Amino acid sequence: MRVPEAEFTSYYGRPILKAPVWKWDIAAYLFTGGLAAGSSLLAAGGQLTRRPVLRRAGRVTALGAVSASAVFLIRDLGRPERFHHMFRVAKLTSPMSVGTWILTAFGPAAGLAAMAETAGWLPRHGLLGVVGRALPPAGHAAGLVAAATAPALATYTGVLLADTAVPSWHEAYPELPVIFAGSALASGAGVGLLAAPPAQAGPARRMAVAGAALELYGAHRVETRLGLLSEPYRSGRPGRLLRVGRLLTVAGVAGALLGRRSRAVGAVSGAALLGASVATRFGIFYGGVASARDPRYTVVPQRERVNGRRSVVDPATD
Repeated sequence: MRVPEAEFTSYYGRPILKAPVWKWDIAAYLFTGGLAAGSSLLAAGGQLTRRPVLRRAGRVTALGAVSASAVFLIRDLGRPERFHHMFRVAKLTSPMSVGTWILTAFGPAAGLAAMAETAGWLPRHGLLGVVGRALPPAGHAAGLVAAATAPALATYTGVLLADTAVPSWHEAYPELPVIFAGSALASGAGVGLLAAPPAQAGPARRMAVAGAALELYGAHRVETRLGLLSEPYRSGRPGRLLRVGRLLTVAGVAGALLGRRSRAVGAVSGAALLGASVATRFGIFYGGVASARDPRYTVVPQRERVNGRRSVVDPATD
Protein backbone atom coordinates (compact mmCIF):
# COMPACT_ATOMS: atom_id res chain seq x y z
CA MET A 1 0.00 0.00 0.00
CA ARG A 2 1.24 3.43 -0.90
CA VAL A 3 0.01 6.92 -0.11
CA PRO A 4 -1.24 8.47 -3.36
CA GLU A 5 0.53 11.47 -4.84
CA ALA A 6 -0.61 14.77 -3.35
CA GLU A 7 -3.00 16.83 -5.40
CA PHE A 8 -2.61 20.57 -5.04
CA THR A 9 -6.13 21.81 -4.46
CA SER A 10 -7.78 24.32 -2.20
CA TYR A 11 -10.72 24.28 0.19
CA TYR A 12 -14.19 23.57 -1.19
CA GLY A 13 -12.82 22.79 -4.63
CA ARG A 14 -11.93 26.41 -5.32
CA PRO A 15 -8.62 27.28 -7.01
CA ILE A 16 -5.79 28.51 -4.82
CA LEU A 17 -5.18 31.51 -7.04
CA LYS A 18 -7.81 33.26 -9.10
CA ALA A 19 -6.71 33.21 -12.73
CA PRO A 20 -6.65 36.53 -14.61
CA VAL A 21 -9.97 37.45 -16.17
CA TRP A 22 -8.15 39.22 -19.01
CA LYS A 23 -8.85 37.92 -22.48
CA TRP A 24 -7.07 38.13 -25.82
CA ASP A 25 -7.67 41.87 -26.07
CA ILE A 26 -5.17 42.52 -23.27
CA ALA A 27 -2.56 40.46 -25.12
CA ALA A 28 -3.34 42.57 -28.19
CA TYR A 29 -3.00 45.67 -26.02
CA LEU A 30 0.49 44.52 -25.02
CA PHE A 31 1.44 44.23 -28.68
CA THR A 32 -0.06 47.50 -29.92
CA GLY A 33 1.48 49.46 -27.05
CA GLY A 34 4.90 48.12 -27.92
CA LEU A 35 4.33 48.74 -31.61
CA ALA A 36 3.40 52.37 -30.87
CA ALA A 37 6.55 52.85 -28.80
CA GLY A 38 8.86 51.23 -31.33
CA SER A 39 7.31 53.13 -34.23
CA SER A 40 7.74 56.48 -32.49
CA LEU A 41 11.41 55.70 -31.92
CA LEU A 42 11.72 54.77 -35.59
CA ALA A 43 10.04 58.06 -36.55
CA ALA A 44 12.39 60.06 -34.35
CA GLY A 45 15.37 58.31 -35.92
CA GLY A 46 14.05 59.09 -39.40
CA GLN A 47 13.41 62.68 -38.36
CA LEU A 48 16.90 63.25 -36.95
CA THR A 49 18.68 61.53 -39.86
CA ARG A 50 16.47 63.15 -42.54
CA ARG A 51 14.82 60.00 -43.77
CA PRO A 52 11.27 61.15 -44.55
CA VAL A 53 9.87 57.71 -45.40
CA LEU A 54 10.90 56.28 -42.03
CA ARG A 55 9.62 59.36 -40.23
CA ARG A 56 6.24 59.25 -41.95
CA ALA A 57 5.73 55.51 -41.53
CA GLY A 58 6.74 55.61 -37.88
CA ARG A 59 4.49 58.55 -37.03
CA VAL A 60 1.40 57.16 -38.73
CA THR A 61 1.90 53.68 -37.28
CA ALA A 62 2.49 55.07 -33.79
CA LEU A 63 -0.80 56.97 -33.88
CA GLY A 64 -2.74 53.98 -35.22
CA ALA A 65 -1.20 51.59 -32.69
CA VAL A 66 -1.74 53.81 -29.64
CA SER A 67 -5.34 54.39 -30.75
CA ALA A 68 -5.85 50.63 -30.96
CA SER A 69 -4.27 50.26 -27.51
CA ALA A 70 -6.78 52.67 -26.04
CA VAL A 71 -9.64 50.73 -27.65
CA PHE A 72 -8.40 47.40 -26.27
CA LEU A 73 -7.85 48.85 -22.81
CA ILE A 74 -11.25 50.52 -22.60
CA ARG A 75 -12.95 47.41 -23.97
CA ASP A 76 -11.41 45.27 -21.25
CA LEU A 77 -12.92 47.48 -18.54
CA GLY A 78 -16.35 46.06 -19.37
CA ARG A 79 -17.89 49.47 -18.78
CA PRO A 80 -15.98 51.97 -20.95
CA GLU A 81 -17.25 54.92 -18.92
CA ARG A 82 -14.93 53.77 -16.13
CA PHE A 83 -11.87 54.84 -18.10
CA HIS A 84 -12.01 58.44 -16.93
CA HIS A 85 -11.78 57.24 -13.32
CA MET A 86 -8.12 56.39 -14.00
CA PHE A 87 -7.38 60.12 -14.24
CA ARG A 88 -8.68 60.89 -10.79
CA VAL A 89 -5.43 59.81 -9.12
CA ALA A 90 -1.73 59.59 -9.93
CA LYS A 91 -0.23 56.78 -7.88
CA LEU A 92 3.45 56.06 -8.49
CA THR A 93 3.22 52.67 -6.75
CA SER A 94 0.53 51.48 -9.19
CA PRO A 95 1.79 50.37 -12.63
CA MET A 96 -1.75 50.75 -13.99
CA SER A 97 -1.99 54.36 -12.82
CA VAL A 98 1.47 55.18 -14.15
CA GLY A 99 0.64 53.50 -17.45
CA THR A 100 -2.52 55.56 -17.82
CA TRP A 101 -0.56 58.78 -17.51
CA ILE A 102 2.15 57.49 -19.87
CA LEU A 103 -0.54 56.86 -22.50
CA THR A 104 -1.97 60.31 -21.79
CA ALA A 105 1.40 61.93 -22.50
CA PHE A 106 2.28 59.74 -25.47
CA GLY A 107 -1.05 59.78 -27.31
CA PRO A 108 -1.42 63.53 -28.00
CA ALA A 109 2.27 63.84 -28.92
CA ALA A 110 2.00 60.94 -31.38
CA GLY A 111 -1.22 62.44 -32.76
CA LEU A 112 0.30 65.86 -33.37
CA ALA A 113 3.39 64.32 -34.97
CA ALA A 114 1.20 62.28 -37.34
CA MET A 115 -0.95 65.33 -38.16
CA ALA A 116 2.20 67.18 -39.19
CA GLU A 117 2.58 64.75 -42.09
CA THR A 118 -0.54 66.28 -43.67
CA ALA A 119 1.02 69.76 -43.90
CA GLY A 120 1.96 69.27 -47.55
CA TRP A 121 -1.67 68.67 -48.51
CA LEU A 122 -2.94 71.98 -47.08
CA PRO A 123 -3.32 75.20 -49.13
CA ARG A 124 -0.47 77.68 -48.95
CA HIS A 125 -2.64 80.72 -48.32
CA GLY A 126 -5.21 81.73 -45.75
CA LEU A 127 -5.81 80.20 -42.35
CA LEU A 128 -5.02 76.70 -43.58
CA GLY A 129 -1.76 78.00 -44.95
CA VAL A 130 -0.81 79.30 -41.50
CA VAL A 131 -1.69 75.90 -40.04
CA GLY A 132 0.35 74.17 -42.72
CA ARG A 133 3.42 76.26 -41.91
CA ALA A 134 3.05 75.70 -38.17
CA LEU A 135 2.55 71.94 -38.32
CA PRO A 136 6.09 70.82 -39.32
CA PRO A 137 7.94 72.45 -36.40
CA ALA A 138 5.16 71.43 -34.01
CA GLY A 139 5.33 67.88 -35.33
CA HIS A 140 9.11 67.89 -34.93
CA ALA A 141 8.81 68.77 -31.24
CA ALA A 142 5.88 66.37 -30.68
CA GLY A 143 7.77 63.52 -32.33
CA LEU A 144 10.67 63.97 -29.94
CA VAL A 145 8.29 64.08 -26.96
CA ALA A 146 6.66 60.84 -28.12
CA ALA A 147 10.08 59.21 -28.57
CA ALA A 148 11.14 60.33 -25.08
CA THR A 149 8.00 58.72 -23.63
CA ALA A 150 8.32 55.56 -25.74
CA PRO A 151 10.71 53.57 -23.46
CA ALA A 152 8.28 53.92 -20.55
CA LEU A 153 5.36 52.93 -22.79
CA ALA A 154 7.26 49.89 -24.07
CA THR A 155 8.23 48.53 -20.64
CA TYR A 156 5.52 49.51 -18.16
CA THR A 157 3.27 46.64 -19.26
CA GLY A 158 6.01 44.20 -18.25
CA VAL A 159 6.09 45.80 -14.80
CA LEU A 160 2.28 45.66 -14.72
CA LEU A 161 2.22 41.89 -15.32
CA ALA A 162 5.03 41.23 -12.84
CA ASP A 163 3.18 43.21 -10.17
CA THR A 164 0.37 40.62 -10.09
CA ALA A 165 0.24 37.40 -8.05
CA VAL A 166 0.36 35.26 -11.21
CA PRO A 167 3.36 32.97 -10.50
CA SER A 168 5.13 32.89 -13.87
CA TRP A 169 4.67 36.64 -14.36
CA HIS A 170 5.60 37.66 -10.85
CA GLU A 171 8.78 35.58 -10.75
CA ALA A 172 9.88 36.89 -14.16
CA TYR A 173 9.90 40.54 -13.02
CA PRO A 174 13.53 41.16 -14.16
CA GLU A 175 12.94 39.72 -17.64
CA LEU A 176 9.49 40.96 -18.70
CA PRO A 177 10.48 44.62 -19.22
CA VAL A 178 13.52 43.45 -21.21
CA ILE A 179 11.38 41.19 -23.42
CA PHE A 180 8.81 43.93 -24.00
CA ALA A 181 11.47 46.54 -24.77
CA GLY A 182 13.08 44.23 -27.31
CA SER A 183 9.71 43.33 -28.82
CA ALA A 184 8.84 47.03 -29.17
CA LEU A 185 12.10 47.79 -30.96
CA ALA A 186 11.71 44.77 -33.25
CA SER A 187 8.15 45.69 -34.21
CA GLY A 188 9.15 49.28 -34.93
CA ALA A 189 11.99 47.99 -37.06
CA GLY A 190 9.51 45.79 -38.91
CA VAL A 191 7.46 48.87 -39.81
CA GLY A 192 10.56 50.58 -41.15
CA LEU A 193 11.63 47.58 -43.23
CA LEU A 194 8.15 47.29 -44.72
CA ALA A 195 7.85 50.98 -45.58
CA ALA A 196 11.29 52.22 -46.54
CA PRO A 197 13.49 51.46 -49.54
CA PRO A 198 16.81 49.79 -48.69
CA ALA A 199 18.71 53.07 -48.95
CA GLN A 200 16.68 54.57 -46.09
CA ALA A 201 16.26 51.44 -43.94
CA GLY A 202 19.59 51.58 -42.09
CA PRO A 203 18.13 52.73 -38.73
CA ALA A 204 15.43 50.06 -39.00
CA ARG A 205 18.04 47.34 -39.49
CA ARG A 206 19.97 48.52 -36.44
CA MET A 207 16.76 48.61 -34.41
CA ALA A 208 15.99 45.06 -35.54
CA VAL A 209 19.34 43.76 -34.28
CA ALA A 210 19.04 45.52 -30.92
CA GLY A 211 15.42 44.50 -30.42
CA ALA A 212 16.04 40.88 -31.39
CA ALA A 213 18.97 40.63 -28.98
CA LEU A 214 16.89 41.90 -26.05
CA GLU A 215 13.84 39.82 -26.95
CA LEU A 216 15.74 36.55 -27.44
CA TYR A 217 17.77 37.05 -24.29
CA GLY A 218 14.71 37.78 -22.15
CA ALA A 219 12.68 34.92 -23.63
CA HIS A 220 15.54 32.48 -23.05
CA ARG A 221 15.77 33.61 -19.43
CA VAL A 222 12.08 33.09 -18.65
CA GLU A 223 12.22 29.65 -20.26
CA THR A 224 15.25 28.53 -18.24
CA ARG A 225 15.80 30.62 -15.09
CA LEU A 226 12.53 30.19 -13.20
CA GLY A 227 12.74 26.48 -12.47
CA LEU A 228 9.27 25.01 -12.22
CA LEU A 229 7.72 28.36 -13.16
CA SER A 230 9.49 28.25 -16.54
CA GLU A 231 7.42 25.21 -17.46
CA PRO A 232 4.30 27.13 -18.62
CA TYR A 233 6.48 29.07 -21.08
CA ARG A 234 7.84 25.87 -22.62
CA SER A 235 4.72 23.74 -22.98
CA GLY A 236 1.30 23.97 -24.58
CA ARG A 237 0.13 27.02 -26.49
CA PRO A 238 2.54 29.47 -24.78
CA GLY A 239 5.51 27.27 -25.66
CA ARG A 240 4.43 27.01 -29.29
CA LEU A 241 3.92 30.76 -29.54
CA LEU A 242 7.30 31.58 -28.02
CA ARG A 243 9.06 29.11 -30.31
CA VAL A 244 7.34 30.64 -33.35
CA GLY A 245 8.32 34.09 -32.10
CA ARG A 246 11.94 33.02 -31.74
CA LEU A 247 12.07 31.56 -35.24
CA LEU A 248 10.44 34.62 -36.80
CA THR A 249 12.80 36.95 -34.93
CA VAL A 250 15.88 35.11 -36.16
CA ALA A 251 14.50 34.97 -39.71
CA GLY A 252 13.58 38.66 -39.66
CA VAL A 253 17.00 39.81 -38.48
CA ALA A 254 18.81 37.51 -40.91
CA GLY A 255 16.75 38.83 -43.81
CA ALA A 256 17.26 42.44 -42.74
CA LEU A 257 21.04 42.01 -42.65
CA LEU A 258 21.59 39.70 -45.61
CA GLY A 259 19.00 41.21 -47.93
CA ARG A 260 19.82 44.86 -47.36
CA ARG A 261 19.79 45.61 -51.09
CA SER A 262 16.46 43.96 -51.82
CA ARG A 263 13.17 45.73 -51.13
CA ALA A 264 11.23 42.45 -51.25
CA VAL A 265 13.51 40.70 -48.74
CA GLY A 266 13.31 43.74 -46.48
CA ALA A 267 9.52 43.69 -46.59
CA VAL A 268 9.39 39.97 -45.76
CA SER A 269 11.84 40.53 -42.91
CA GLY A 270 9.69 43.37 -41.57
CA ALA A 271 6.58 41.21 -41.65
CA ALA A 272 8.48 38.43 -39.84
CA LEU A 273 9.55 40.82 -37.07
CA LEU A 274 5.98 42.06 -36.62
CA GLY A 275 4.72 38.48 -36.47
CA ALA A 276 7.44 37.63 -33.95
CA SER A 277 6.33 40.48 -31.70
CA VAL A 278 2.72 39.28 -31.79
CA ALA A 279 3.71 35.68 -31.02
CA THR A 280 6.01 36.68 -28.16
CA ARG A 281 3.46 38.94 -26.46
CA PHE A 282 0.70 36.35 -26.71
CA GLY A 283 3.07 33.59 -25.54
CA ILE A 284 4.04 35.54 -22.42
CA PHE A 285 0.39 36.38 -21.75
CA TYR A 286 -0.90 32.82 -22.06
CA GLY A 287 2.07 31.43 -20.12
CA GLY A 288 1.13 33.51 -17.09
CA VAL A 289 -2.53 32.54 -17.37
CA ALA A 290 -1.58 28.85 -17.48
CA SER A 291 0.57 29.19 -14.34
CA ALA A 292 -2.33 30.77 -12.43
CA ARG A 293 -4.74 27.97 -13.34
CA ASP A 294 -2.53 25.12 -12.08
CA PRO A 295 -2.21 25.11 -8.24
CA ARG A 296 1.13 23.34 -8.50
CA TYR A 297 2.83 26.54 -9.69
CA THR A 298 1.61 28.35 -6.58
CA VAL A 299 2.07 25.66 -3.90
CA VAL A 300 5.45 24.14 -4.84
CA PRO A 301 7.42 27.44 -4.99
CA GLN A 302 5.80 28.57 -1.72
CA ARG A 303 6.88 25.35 0.00
CA GLU A 304 10.39 25.69 -1.41
CA ARG A 305 10.65 29.24 -0.07
CA VAL A 306 9.40 28.18 3.37
CA ASN A 307 11.82 25.25 3.52
CA GLY A 308 14.64 27.50 2.37
CA ARG A 309 13.98 29.97 5.15
CA ARG A 310 13.82 27.19 7.72
CA SER A 311 17.14 25.78 6.59
CA VAL A 312 18.99 29.04 7.31
CA VAL A 313 17.47 29.63 10.77
CA ASP A 314 19.98 29.23 13.59
CA PRO A 315 18.74 26.33 15.78
CA ALA A 316 19.99 28.16 18.87
CA THR A 317 17.65 31.09 18.23
CA ASP A 318 14.77 29.07 16.81
